[in-house]
Amino acid sequence: MDKNEIASWFQGLQDEICAGLEMLDGTATFEEDRWERAGGGGGRTRIIQGDNIEKGGVNFSAVHGTLSPSLAKALQVDDSDFFATGVSIVLHPSNPMVPIIHMNVRYFETSDNNWWFGGGIDVTPHYVFESDAQFFHHHLKSVCDAHHPDYYHLHKNWADDYFYIKHRNETRGIGGIFFDKLQGSSEQKRPLFAYVQDVGQSFLPIYSKLFTTHVSDPFSDQQKEWQLIRRGRYVEFNLVWDRGTKFGLDTDGRTESILMSLPKDARWLYNHTPAEGSQEAKTLSYLKKGIDWTV
Repeated sequence: MDKNEIASWFQGLQDEICAGLEMLDGTATFEEDRWERAGGGGGRTRIIQGDNIEKGGVNFSAVHGTLSPSLAKALQVDDSDFFATGVSIVLHPSNPMVPIIHMNVRYFETSDNNWWFGGGIDVTPHYVFESDAQFFHHHLKSVCDAHHPDYYHLHKNWADDYFYIKHRNETRGIGGIFFDKLQGSSEQKRPLFAYVQDVGQSFLPIYSKLFTTHVSDPFSDQQKEWQLIRRGRYVEFNLVWDRGTKFGLDTDGRTESILMSLPKDARWLYNHTPAEGSQEAKTLSYLKKGIDWTV
């Protein structure tokens, strides 16, 4: 199994997910923007802007080039050529009762025989519904358990730590799973890729359930404003803390594709504090590490 086989599978995953999301939204189709990276490689950025998915992006990329000394140091590898490929997704729904969802599955290798997989999937609700959180985490646990009994616990905790807005002292959402530098012997490469494939293929069934459950829910102007405030927190994480954003910009990635994760509209209100006992306050109470949604 080589990098071209992995990249080809990721391309197919992008096609599959885009077709499914067009059916879910029901009002729009993806626009594709093919691009080339000056340093080597390129990708396909696909954006949907419909009545139900206000703004969504599904990116595929396969890029290569030479690591800068600073980036090689950050990745803890020698200065060398690299190849990176993967699919990245962020969806911002119109209805505030439908959550934001993010998924990334990726592969990275260097010319000095380092390689690893990374990725994960997490959900950022504007309003936390316990039944949704339980469904989401049970589904992820079943995917993890099919590959290793420790994966869910390890990768769930990793997500809690990674998707954390330190300057706000809150998690970005209800977590999910996250992993990086998943590597091993050459014999372990295909089993590890199988795990990444199952994570990738879990996206559509998970989001279809969350989306169809709430897409027709009524909402007020106040709830729409809360959605815009929560989107602001999402932006803060992606621009301040997200390593994927930094890696893309540091490797001269395509800016529009990297920043497709940002919502169409967001809002920042000074020192906004929800009323005690409100739905908004209840949601904030769930934005912390270590909640076990599988019990």
